[in-house]
Amino acid sequence: MLRGQMMDRPLMISSLIEYAALYHGDQEIVTRTIEGPIHRYGYRDALARSKRLANALQRLGVGRGDRVATLAWNSQRHLELYFGVSGLGAVLHTINPRLFPDQIAYIANHAEDVYLFVDLTFLPLIEALAPKLKSIKAFVILTDAEHMPPSRLERTLCYETLLAEASADFVWPEFDEAAASSLCYTSGTTGNPKGVIYSHRSTVLHSWGACMPDALDLSSSEVILPVVPMFHANAWGLAYAAPMCGAKLVFPGAKLDGASLLELIERERVTLLAGVPTVWLALLGHLAETKKGLGAVRSIVIGGAAAPRSMIDTFQRQYGVNVLHAWGMTEMSPLGVVNRLLPKHAVASNEQRLDVQVKQGRALYGVELKIVDDDGKELPRDGKAFGHLLVRGPWTANGYFKGEGVRLGAGEWFDTGDVATLDGDGYMHITDRAKDVIKSGGEWISSIEIENLAVGHPAVAEACVIGVPHPKWDERPLLLVVKRSGATVSREEMLAFLTPKLAKWWLPDDVIFVPELPHTATGKLLKSKLREDYRLHRLPAS
Repeated sequence: MLRGQMMDRPLMISSLIEYAALYHGDQEIVTRTIEGPIHRYGYRDALARSKRLANALQRLGVGRGDRVATLAWNSQRHLELYFGVSGLGAVLHTINPRLFPDQIAYIANHAEDVYLFVDLTFLPLIEALAPKLKSIKAFVILTDAEHMPPSRLERTLCYETLLAEASADFVWPEFDEAAASSLCYTSGTTGNPKGVIYSHRSTVLHSWGACMPDALDLSSSEVILPVVPMFHANAWGLAYAAPMCGAKLVFPGAKLDGASLLELIERERVTLLAGVPTVWLALLGHLAETKKGLGAVRSIVIGGAAAPRSMIDTFQRQYGVNVLHAWGMTEMSPLGVVNRLLPKHAVASNEQRLDVQVKQGRALYGVELKIVDDDGKELPRDGKAFGHLLVRGPWTANGYFKGEGVRLGAGEWFDTGDVATLDGDGYMHITDRAKDVIKSGGEWISSIEIENLAVGHPAVAEACVIGVPHPKWDERPLLLVVKRSGATVSREEMLAFLTPKLAKWWLPDDVIFVPELPHTATGKLLKSKLREDYRLHRLPAS
Protein backbone atom coordinates (compact mmCIF):
# COMPACT_ATOMS: atom_id res chain seq x y z
CA MET A 1 0.00 0.00 0.00
CA LEU A 2 1.30 3.44 -0.94
CA ARG A 3 0.62 5.69 2.07
CA GLY A 4 -0.17 9.38 1.82
CA GLN A 5 2.35 11.79 3.24
CA MET A 6 0.09 13.89 5.45
CA MET A 7 0.90 14.86 9.02
CA ASP A 8 -0.72 12.58 11.58
CA ARG A 9 -2.00 15.19 14.05
CA PRO A 10 -4.46 13.92 16.68
CA LEU A 11 -7.93 15.44 16.88
CA MET A 12 -8.01 16.86 20.41
CA ILE A 13 -10.90 18.62 22.16
CA SER A 14 -8.38 21.07 23.63
CA SER A 15 -7.60 22.25 20.09
CA LEU A 16 -11.12 23.69 19.80
CA ILE A 17 -10.75 26.15 22.66
CA GLU A 18 -7.16 26.94 21.63
CA TYR A 19 -8.37 27.83 18.14
CA ALA A 20 -11.23 29.94 19.47
CA ALA A 21 -8.91 31.85 21.81
CA LEU A 22 -6.36 32.51 19.06
CA TYR A 23 -8.72 33.53 16.25
CA HIS A 24 -11.86 34.64 18.11
CA GLY A 25 -10.42 35.64 21.47
CA ASP A 26 -12.76 38.60 22.04
CA GLN A 27 -15.91 36.80 20.92
CA GLU A 28 -18.28 36.84 23.88
CA ILE A 29 -19.57 34.03 26.06
CA VAL A 30 -22.53 35.41 28.03
CA THR A 31 -24.13 33.67 31.01
CA ARG A 32 -27.12 34.37 33.22
CA THR A 33 -25.42 33.14 36.38
CA ILE A 34 -27.05 31.12 39.14
CA GLU A 35 -26.10 33.92 41.54
CA GLY A 36 -28.07 36.38 39.42
CA PRO A 37 -25.89 38.81 37.42
CA ILE A 38 -25.01 38.48 33.75
CA HIS A 39 -21.41 37.33 33.27
CA ARG A 40 -19.39 38.18 30.14
CA TYR A 41 -15.99 37.21 28.90
CA GLY A 42 -14.31 36.00 25.68
CA TYR A 43 -12.84 32.77 24.38
CA ARG A 44 -9.37 33.96 25.37
CA ASP A 45 -10.55 34.16 28.99
CA ALA A 46 -12.29 30.79 28.73
CA LEU A 47 -9.02 29.19 27.59
CA ALA A 48 -7.04 30.69 30.48
CA ARG A 49 -9.61 29.53 33.03
CA SER A 50 -9.84 26.06 31.46
CA LYS A 51 -6.07 25.77 31.89
CA ARG A 52 -6.34 26.89 35.52
CA LEU A 53 -8.98 24.19 36.00
CA ALA A 54 -6.71 21.55 34.44
CA ASN A 55 -3.91 22.52 36.82
CA ALA A 56 -6.31 22.44 39.78
CA LEU A 57 -7.56 18.99 38.79
CA GLN A 58 -4.02 17.69 38.54
CA ARG A 59 -3.29 19.04 42.01
CA LEU A 60 -6.38 17.14 43.26
CA GLY A 61 -4.92 13.96 41.82
CA VAL A 62 -7.16 13.62 38.76
CA GLY A 63 -5.42 11.60 36.06
CA ARG A 64 -5.97 10.16 32.59
CA GLY A 65 -9.26 8.33 32.29
CA ASP A 66 -10.61 9.45 35.68
CA ARG A 67 -14.27 10.44 35.57
CA VAL A 68 -15.16 13.95 36.75
CA ALA A 69 -18.89 14.58 37.07
CA THR A 70 -21.01 17.71 36.73
CA LEU A 71 -24.50 18.52 37.93
CA ALA A 72 -24.86 21.93 36.36
CA TRP A 73 -26.83 24.27 34.10
CA ASN A 74 -25.56 25.86 30.90
CA SER A 75 -22.93 28.38 31.99
CA GLN A 76 -19.41 29.62 31.40
CA ARG A 77 -18.16 27.46 34.29
CA HIS A 78 -19.71 24.35 32.76
CA LEU A 79 -18.00 25.25 29.47
CA GLU A 80 -14.65 25.47 31.29
CA LEU A 81 -15.24 21.99 32.64
CA TYR A 82 -15.96 20.72 29.12
CA PHE A 83 -12.45 21.71 28.07
CA GLY A 84 -10.44 21.59 31.31
CA VAL A 85 -11.46 18.03 32.19
CA SER A 86 -11.25 16.47 28.72
CA GLY A 87 -8.19 18.51 27.75
CA LEU A 88 -6.35 17.09 30.73
CA GLY A 89 -7.11 13.55 29.55
CA ALA A 90 -9.79 12.86 32.15
CA VAL A 91 -13.41 12.08 31.25
CA LEU A 92 -16.20 14.63 31.71
CA HIS A 93 -19.37 12.95 33.01
CA THR A 94 -22.40 15.24 32.68
CA ILE A 95 -25.27 14.08 34.91
CA ASN A 96 -28.89 14.94 34.17
CA PRO A 97 -30.36 16.42 37.39
CA ARG A 98 -33.88 15.66 36.14
CA LEU A 99 -33.33 11.93 36.62
CA PHE A 100 -34.77 10.22 39.67
CA PRO A 101 -32.36 10.57 42.65
CA ASP A 102 -31.71 6.82 42.75
CA GLN A 103 -30.77 6.92 39.06
CA ILE A 104 -28.32 9.76 39.73
CA ALA A 105 -26.70 7.75 42.51
CA TYR A 106 -26.58 4.64 40.30
CA ILE A 107 -24.83 6.33 37.38
CA ALA A 108 -22.35 8.25 39.58
CA ASN A 109 -21.36 4.98 41.23
CA HIS A 110 -21.35 3.07 37.94
CA ALA A 111 -19.08 5.72 36.38
CA GLU A 112 -16.89 5.72 39.52
CA ASP A 113 -16.77 9.52 39.49
CA VAL A 114 -13.91 10.93 41.58
CA TYR A 115 -15.16 14.53 41.89
CA LEU A 116 -18.57 16.10 41.41
CA PHE A 117 -18.95 19.76 40.35
CA VAL A 118 -22.33 21.07 41.50
CA ASP A 119 -24.34 24.21 40.78
CA LEU A 120 -25.88 25.90 43.84
CA THR A 121 -29.36 24.88 42.64
CA PHE A 122 -28.59 21.19 43.08
CA LEU A 123 -26.85 21.31 46.45
CA PRO A 124 -29.91 20.04 48.43
CA LEU A 125 -30.22 17.11 46.01
CA ILE A 126 -26.58 16.14 46.49
CA GLU A 127 -26.74 16.55 50.27
CA ALA A 128 -29.51 13.96 50.30
CA LEU A 129 -27.66 11.63 47.93
CA ALA A 130 -24.13 11.97 49.34
CA PRO A 131 -24.26 8.86 51.58
CA LYS A 132 -25.00 6.74 48.49
CA LEU A 133 -22.13 8.15 46.39
CA LYS A 134 -19.27 5.73 46.98
CA SER A 135 -16.38 7.05 44.86
CA ILE A 136 -16.67 10.84 45.21
CA LYS A 137 -13.66 12.35 46.99
CA ALA A 138 -15.08 15.87 47.24
CA PHE A 139 -17.86 18.10 45.96
CA VAL A 140 -16.86 21.29 44.14
CA ILE A 141 -19.50 24.02 44.40
CA LEU A 142 -19.69 26.07 41.20
CA THR A 143 -19.60 29.52 42.79
CA ASP A 144 -17.27 32.04 44.39
CA ALA A 145 -16.24 32.39 48.04
CA GLU A 146 -18.82 35.12 48.64
CA HIS A 147 -21.71 32.83 47.66
CA MET A 148 -20.30 29.61 49.13
CA PRO A 149 -23.24 28.17 51.13
CA PRO A 150 -23.23 26.25 54.40
CA SER A 151 -23.53 22.55 53.69
CA ARG A 152 -23.98 19.19 55.39
CA LEU A 153 -21.52 17.63 52.95
CA GLU A 154 -18.33 16.36 54.58
CA ARG A 155 -15.92 17.83 52.02
CA THR A 156 -16.73 20.76 49.77
CA LEU A 157 -14.46 22.95 47.68
CA CYS A 158 -15.14 26.34 46.12
CA TYR A 159 -14.72 26.42 42.34
CA GLU A 160 -13.51 30.01 42.07
CA THR A 161 -11.06 29.52 44.94
CA LEU A 162 -9.65 26.42 43.20
CA LEU A 163 -9.09 28.40 40.02
CA ALA A 164 -7.62 31.42 41.80
CA GLU A 165 -5.01 29.20 43.43
CA ALA A 166 -4.04 27.53 40.14
CA SER A 167 -1.81 28.78 37.35
CA ALA A 168 -3.02 29.45 33.81
CA ASP A 169 0.35 28.14 32.59
CA PHE A 170 -0.58 24.73 31.24
CA VAL A 171 0.34 22.81 28.10
CA TRP A 172 -2.42 20.52 26.88
CA PRO A 173 -1.14 16.96 26.61
CA GLU A 174 -1.41 15.08 23.33
CA PHE A 175 -2.48 11.45 23.37
CA ASP A 176 -4.40 8.95 21.27
CA GLU A 177 -7.40 10.72 19.72
CA ALA A 178 -9.43 7.55 20.37
CA ALA A 179 -9.10 8.15 24.13
CA ALA A 180 -12.31 8.69 26.10
CA SER A 181 -13.27 12.35 26.45
CA SER A 182 -16.75 12.49 27.94
CA LEU A 183 -19.54 10.29 29.23
CA CYS A 184 -23.32 10.60 29.04
CA TYR A 185 -25.86 8.11 30.33
CA THR A 186 -29.01 7.40 28.39
CA SER A 187 -32.29 6.26 29.92
CA GLY A 188 -33.61 5.38 26.46
CA THR A 189 -32.55 1.76 26.90
CA THR A 190 -34.20 -0.93 28.97
CA GLY A 191 -33.11 -1.49 32.58
CA ASN A 192 -30.62 0.82 34.28
CA PRO A 193 -29.23 3.84 32.38
CA LYS A 194 -26.28 2.93 30.16
CA GLY A 195 -23.17 5.00 29.59
CA VAL A 196 -22.14 6.30 26.17
CA ILE A 197 -18.47 7.21 26.14
CA TYR A 198 -17.24 9.59 23.46
CA SER A 199 -13.71 10.02 22.15
CA HIS A 200 -11.74 13.13 21.26
CA ARG A 201 -11.83 12.09 17.61
CA SER A 202 -15.57 11.48 17.52
CA THR A 203 -16.28 14.80 19.25
CA VAL A 204 -14.15 16.88 16.86
CA LEU A 205 -15.62 15.12 13.80
CA HIS A 206 -19.14 15.65 15.15
CA SER A 207 -18.37 19.36 15.63
CA TRP A 208 -17.23 19.65 12.03
CA GLY A 209 -20.43 17.96 10.91
CA ALA A 210 -22.61 20.30 12.99
CA CYS A 211 -20.95 23.41 11.52
CA MET A 212 -21.54 22.40 7.88
CA PRO A 213 -23.90 24.63 5.84
CA ASP A 214 -26.40 21.80 5.24
CA ALA A 215 -26.33 21.00 8.97
CA LEU A 216 -26.55 23.88 11.49
CA ASP A 217 -24.57 26.29 9.27
CA LEU A 218 -22.52 27.77 12.10
CA SER A 219 -19.98 30.58 11.79
CA SER A 220 -18.48 33.46 13.75
CA SER A 221 -21.46 35.62 12.74
CA GLU A 222 -23.87 33.49 14.78
CA VAL A 223 -25.09 34.23 18.29
CA ILE A 224 -26.17 30.86 19.69
CA LEU A 225 -28.48 30.36 22.66
CA PRO A 226 -28.46 26.63 23.50
CA VAL A 227 -31.55 25.99 25.61
CA VAL A 228 -30.85 22.28 25.26
CA PRO A 229 -28.92 21.49 28.48
CA MET A 230 -25.21 20.77 28.57
CA PHE A 231 -26.16 17.70 30.63
CA HIS A 232 -28.24 16.36 27.72
CA ALA A 233 -26.09 14.79 24.98
CA ASN A 234 -23.43 17.53 25.11
CA ALA A 235 -25.97 20.29 24.38
CA TRP A 236 -26.26 18.68 20.93
CA GLY A 237 -22.56 19.37 20.42
CA LEU A 238 -22.98 23.16 20.43
CA ALA A 239 -20.53 23.70 23.29
CA TYR A 240 -17.83 22.22 21.01
CA ALA A 241 -19.04 23.45 17.61
CA ALA A 242 -19.33 27.11 18.70
CA PRO A 243 -15.62 27.42 19.62
CA MET A 244 -14.69 25.56 16.42
CA CYS A 245 -16.29 28.33 14.33
CA GLY A 246 -15.93 31.23 16.79
CA ALA A 247 -19.65 31.78 17.36
CA LYS A 248 -20.90 33.85 20.29
CA LEU A 249 -22.51 31.73 23.02
CA VAL A 250 -25.35 32.85 25.29
CA PHE A 251 -26.05 30.57 28.25
CA PRO A 252 -29.45 30.84 30.00
CA GLY A 253 -28.43 29.28 33.32
CA ALA A 254 -31.41 27.95 35.28
CA LYS A 255 -34.03 30.36 33.89
CA LEU A 256 -35.70 28.63 30.94
CA ASP A 257 -39.12 30.32 31.08
CA GLY A 258 -40.37 32.26 28.07
CA ALA A 259 -39.84 35.72 29.59
CA SER A 260 -36.25 35.02 30.67
CA LEU A 261 -35.33 33.50 27.33
CA LEU A 262 -36.85 36.39 25.38
CA GLU A 263 -34.93 38.90 27.51
CA LEU A 264 -31.64 37.24 26.53
CA ILE A 265 -32.73 36.88 22.90
CA GLU A 266 -33.45 40.59 22.64
CA ARG A 267 -30.50 41.88 24.67
CA GLU A 268 -27.82 39.70 23.04
CA ARG A 269 -29.32 39.76 19.54
CA VAL A 270 -29.42 35.95 19.40
CA THR A 271 -29.56 34.49 15.88
CA LEU A 272 -29.83 30.74 16.58
CA LEU A 273 -31.88 28.89 19.20
CA ALA A 274 -31.74 25.16 20.01
CA GLY A 275 -34.02 23.13 22.27
CA VAL A 276 -36.86 20.64 22.64
CA PRO A 277 -40.49 21.35 21.67
CA THR A 278 -41.77 21.81 25.24
CA VAL A 279 -39.45 24.80 25.72
CA TRP A 280 -40.70 26.42 22.53
CA LEU A 281 -44.34 25.94 23.54
CA ALA A 282 -43.62 28.12 26.58
CA LEU A 283 -41.78 30.71 24.49
CA LEU A 284 -44.59 30.85 21.91
CA GLY A 285 -47.09 31.32 24.74
CA HIS A 286 -45.09 34.26 26.09
CA LEU A 287 -44.76 35.81 22.63
CA ALA A 288 -48.52 35.55 22.11
CA GLU A 289 -49.20 37.22 25.49
CA THR A 290 -46.73 40.07 25.02
CA LYS A 291 -47.29 40.57 21.26
CA LYS A 292 -43.51 40.61 20.82
CA GLY A 293 -41.30 39.15 18.10
CA LEU A 294 -38.03 37.22 18.09
CA GLY A 295 -35.70 40.05 17.16
CA ALA A 296 -32.60 38.93 15.29
CA VAL A 297 -33.33 35.18 15.49
CA ARG A 298 -32.93 33.60 12.05
CA SER A 299 -33.12 29.89 12.87
CA ILE A 300 -34.39 27.58 15.58
CA VAL A 301 -33.22 23.98 15.92
CA ILE A 302 -35.93 21.69 17.29
CA GLY A 303 -35.05 18.16 18.36
CA GLY A 304 -35.41 15.69 21.21
CA ALA A 305 -39.00 15.00 20.12
CA ALA A 306 -40.95 15.56 16.93
CA ALA A 307 -41.77 19.19 16.19
CA PRO A 308 -45.50 19.57 15.46
CA ARG A 309 -46.39 20.95 12.04
CA SER A 310 -48.33 23.78 13.69
CA MET A 311 -45.23 24.84 15.68
CA ILE A 312 -43.04 24.90 12.57
CA ASP A 313 -45.67 26.89 10.69
CA THR A 314 -46.14 29.41 13.53
CA PHE A 315 -42.43 30.14 13.90
CA GLN A 316 -41.99 30.59 10.16
CA ARG A 317 -45.12 32.47 9.11
CA GLN A 318 -45.77 34.54 12.24
CA TYR A 319 -42.21 35.22 13.44
CA GLY A 320 -40.12 34.81 10.26
CA VAL A 321 -37.80 32.25 11.87
CA ASN A 322 -36.57 29.26 9.86
CA VAL A 323 -37.16 25.98 11.71
CA LEU A 324 -34.50 23.27 11.47
CA HIS A 325 -36.04 19.98 12.51
CA ALA A 326 -33.29 17.64 13.73
CA TRP A 327 -32.89 14.16 15.13
CA GLY A 328 -30.21 12.21 16.90
CA MET A 329 -29.43 10.16 19.99
CA THR A 330 -27.05 10.20 22.92
CA GLU A 331 -25.46 7.21 21.17
CA MET A 332 -24.83 9.45 18.12
CA SER A 333 -23.07 12.34 19.91
CA PRO A 334 -26.03 13.21 19.16
CA LEU A 335 -26.62 14.72 15.68
CA GLY A 336 -27.81 12.35 12.97
CA VAL A 337 -30.01 14.31 10.58
CA VAL A 338 -30.99 17.95 10.05
CA ASN A 339 -33.89 19.11 7.91
CA ARG A 340 -32.85 21.68 5.36
CA LEU A 341 -34.92 22.20 2.25
CA LEU A 342 -33.38 21.50 -1.16
CA PRO A 343 -33.16 24.09 -3.96
CA LYS A 344 -36.14 22.51 -5.69
CA HIS A 345 -38.36 23.37 -2.70
CA ALA A 346 -37.94 27.11 -3.35
CA VAL A 347 -40.87 27.04 -5.79
CA ALA A 348 -43.03 24.79 -3.59
CA SER A 349 -46.07 26.08 -1.74
CA ASN A 350 -46.00 26.66 2.01
CA GLU A 351 -47.99 23.46 2.61
CA GLN A 352 -45.67 21.45 0.37
CA ARG A 353 -42.63 22.75 2.23
CA LEU A 354 -44.25 21.89 5.57
CA ASP A 355 -44.87 18.36 4.26
CA VAL A 356 -41.08 18.07 4.01
CA GLN A 357 -40.20 20.00 7.16
CA VAL A 358 -42.20 17.75 9.50
CA LYS A 359 -39.69 15.04 8.63
CA GLN A 360 -36.59 14.89 10.81
CA GLY A 361 -34.20 15.57 7.93
CA ARG A 362 -31.33 14.33 5.82
CA ALA A 363 -28.19 12.63 7.14
CA LEU A 364 -25.06 14.62 7.85
CA TYR A 365 -21.93 13.41 6.09
CA GLY A 366 -20.54 10.77 8.47
CA VAL A 367 -23.95 9.29 9.27
CA GLU A 368 -25.31 6.29 7.36
CA LEU A 369 -28.99 5.32 7.63
CA LYS A 370 -31.13 2.42 6.53
CA ILE A 371 -34.50 0.91 7.47
CA VAL A 372 -35.17 -2.82 7.75
CA ASP A 373 -38.14 -5.07 8.44
CA ASP A 374 -38.47 -7.46 11.39
CA ASP A 375 -36.29 -10.01 9.54
CA GLY A 376 -33.48 -7.50 8.88
CA LYS A 377 -34.27 -7.08 5.18
CA GLU A 378 -33.57 -3.56 3.91
CA LEU A 379 -36.69 -1.67 2.87
CA PRO A 380 -37.06 0.74 -0.08
CA ARG A 381 -36.42 4.47 0.25
CA ASP A 382 -39.80 5.45 -1.11
CA GLY A 383 -41.14 7.53 1.78
CA LYS A 384 -43.88 4.95 2.36
CA ALA A 385 -42.29 1.77 3.70
CA PHE A 386 -41.41 2.14 7.36
CA GLY A 387 -39.21 -0.11 9.43
CA HIS A 388 -36.53 -0.25 12.10
CA LEU A 389 -34.01 2.57 11.72
CA LEU A 390 -30.35 1.51 11.77
CA VAL A 391 -27.32 3.84 11.82
CA ARG A 392 -23.54 3.74 11.73
CA GLY A 393 -20.70 6.24 11.50
CA PRO A 394 -17.58 7.65 13.16
CA TRP A 395 -19.51 9.38 15.95
CA THR A 396 -21.99 6.56 16.62
CA ALA A 397 -21.41 4.29 19.63
CA ASN A 398 -20.46 0.67 19.06
CA GLY A 399 -21.50 -0.32 22.57
CA TYR A 400 -21.98 0.97 26.11
CA PHE A 401 -19.58 1.80 28.94
CA LYS A 402 -18.17 -1.22 30.79
CA GLY A 403 -19.33 -3.58 28.05
CA GLU A 404 -23.03 -3.38 28.79
CA GLY A 405 -25.42 -4.13 25.95
CA VAL A 406 -24.48 -5.50 22.54
CA ARG A 407 -21.02 -4.52 21.28
CA LEU A 408 -20.95 -3.93 17.54
CA GLY A 409 -18.07 -4.97 15.32
CA ALA A 410 -16.61 -3.03 12.39
CA GLY A 411 -19.23 -2.23 9.79
CA GLU A 412 -22.17 -3.35 11.92
CA TRP A 413 -25.25 -1.20 12.40
CA PHE A 414 -26.71 0.29 15.58
CA ASP A 415 -30.46 -0.26 16.05
CA THR A 416 -31.88 3.09 17.16
CA GLY A 417 -35.16 1.65 18.45
CA ASP A 418 -37.02 4.07 16.17
CA VAL A 419 -39.40 3.23 13.36
CA ALA A 420 -38.95 5.48 10.32
CA THR A 421 -39.33 6.05 6.59
CA LEU A 422 -36.68 7.22 4.12
CA ASP A 423 -37.66 8.94 0.88
CA GLY A 424 -35.91 9.32 -2.46
CA ASP A 425 -34.32 12.65 -1.46
CA GLY A 426 -32.88 11.11 1.70
CA TYR A 427 -35.32 12.69 4.17
CA MET A 428 -35.84 10.49 7.21
CA HIS A 429 -39.15 10.63 9.06
CA ILE A 430 -39.56 9.08 12.51
CA THR A 431 -43.01 7.50 12.71
CA ASP A 432 -42.57 6.11 16.22
CA ARG A 433 -40.37 4.43 18.76
CA ALA A 434 -40.50 0.69 18.16
CA LYS A 435 -41.83 0.25 21.70
CA ASP A 436 -44.53 2.92 21.16
CA VAL A 437 -45.84 1.99 17.72
CA ILE A 438 -49.49 0.89 17.81
CA LYS A 439 -50.09 -2.49 16.17
CA SER A 440 -53.71 -2.71 15.07
CA GLY A 441 -55.01 -5.61 12.99
CA GLY A 442 -51.49 -6.50 11.86
CA GLU A 443 -50.76 -2.94 10.68
CA TRP A 444 -48.68 -0.20 12.32
CA ILE A 445 -50.13 3.17 13.36
CA SER A 446 -47.82 6.12 14.08
CA SER A 447 -48.64 7.68 17.44
CA ILE A 448 -46.34 10.64 16.68
CA GLU A 449 -48.20 11.59 13.51
CA ILE A 450 -51.56 11.63 15.31
CA GLU A 451 -50.08 13.68 18.18
CA ASN A 452 -48.66 16.29 15.83
CA LEU A 453 -51.99 16.65 14.06
CA ALA A 454 -53.87 16.93 17.37
CA VAL A 455 -51.59 19.73 18.59
CA GLY A 456 -52.63 21.66 15.49
CA HIS A 457 -56.07 22.21 17.06
CA PRO A 458 -56.16 25.72 18.59
CA ALA A 459 -57.52 24.41 21.92
CA VAL A 460 -54.76 21.81 22.40
CA ALA A 461 -51.60 22.56 24.39
CA GLU A 462 -50.17 19.03 24.34
CA ALA A 463 -51.27 15.61 23.08
CA CYS A 464 -50.19 12.01 23.53
CA VAL A 465 -51.35 8.85 21.75
CA ILE A 466 -50.93 5.35 23.19
CA GLY A 467 -52.16 1.92 22.21
CA VAL A 468 -54.68 0.25 24.51
CA PRO A 469 -55.72 -3.42 24.31
CA HIS A 470 -58.59 -4.32 21.97
CA PRO A 471 -60.24 -7.78 21.76
CA LYS A 472 -60.41 -7.79 17.94
CA TRP A 473 -57.63 -5.51 16.69
CA ASP A 474 -54.99 -6.23 19.37
CA GLU A 475 -54.45 -2.48 20.01
CA ARG A 476 -56.28 0.73 19.17
CA PRO A 477 -55.12 4.36 19.57
CA LEU A 478 -56.23 6.42 22.58
CA LEU A 479 -55.70 10.19 22.42
CA LEU A 480 -54.87 12.08 25.65
CA VAL A 481 -55.18 15.86 25.46
CA VAL A 482 -54.08 18.78 27.64
CA LYS A 483 -56.19 21.84 26.81
CA ARG A 484 -54.80 25.34 26.52
CA SER A 485 -55.65 27.61 29.43
CA GLY A 486 -59.24 28.83 29.07
CA ALA A 487 -59.91 26.76 25.93
CA THR A 488 -62.81 24.35 25.45
CA VAL A 489 -63.05 21.37 23.09
CA SER A 490 -65.04 18.14 23.22
CA ARG A 491 -64.22 14.55 22.28
CA GLU A 492 -66.47 14.79 19.24
CA GLU A 493 -64.85 18.05 18.11
CA MET A 494 -61.36 16.55 18.38
CA LEU A 495 -62.33 13.49 16.35
CA ALA A 496 -64.06 15.68 13.75
CA PHE A 497 -60.87 17.78 13.50
CA LEU A 498 -58.73 14.68 12.89
CA THR A 499 -61.10 12.76 10.59
CA PRO A 500 -60.18 14.45 7.28
CA LYS A 501 -56.46 14.27 8.13
CA LEU A 502 -56.15 10.55 8.93
CA ALA A 503 -56.92 7.21 7.39
CA LYS A 504 -60.13 5.93 8.98
CA TRP A 505 -58.42 3.03 10.75
CA TRP A 506 -55.81 5.44 12.25
CA LEU A 507 -58.49 7.59 13.92
CA PRO A 508 -58.33 7.30 17.75
CA ASP A 509 -61.13 5.26 19.27
CA ASP A 510 -61.39 7.64 22.23
CA VAL A 511 -60.23 11.03 23.53
CA ILE A 512 -59.50 11.76 27.19
CA PHE A 513 -58.78 15.25 28.56
CA VAL A 514 -56.15 15.38 31.30
CA PRO A 515 -54.65 18.28 33.33
CA GLU A 516 -51.08 17.30 32.47
CA LEU A 517 -48.95 14.57 30.87
CA PRO A 518 -45.92 12.85 32.42
CA HIS A 519 -42.48 13.40 30.86
CA THR A 520 -39.08 11.75 31.06
CA ALA A 521 -35.98 13.52 32.36
CA THR A 522 -35.21 14.67 28.80
CA GLY A 523 -38.68 16.10 28.13
CA LYS A 524 -40.14 13.19 26.15
CA LEU A 525 -43.63 11.88 26.88
CA LEU A 526 -43.53 9.03 29.38
CA LYS A 527 -45.71 6.64 27.41
CA SER A 528 -44.81 3.56 29.44
CA LYS A 529 -46.54 5.07 32.49
CA LEU A 530 -49.56 6.11 30.44
CA ARG A 531 -49.90 2.64 28.94
CA GLU A 532 -49.90 1.20 32.45
CA ASP A 533 -52.36 3.81 33.73
CA TYR A 534 -54.82 3.21 30.88
CA ARG A 535 -54.34 -0.50 30.19
CA LEU A 536 -57.81 -1.22 31.58
CA HIS A 537 -59.48 1.69 29.80
CA ARG A 538 -62.61 0.53 27.99
CA LEU A 539 -62.91 1.99 24.51
CA PRO A 540 -66.37 3.04 23.28
CA ALA A 541 -68.10 0.43 21.16
CA SER A 542 -67.57 1.19 17.49
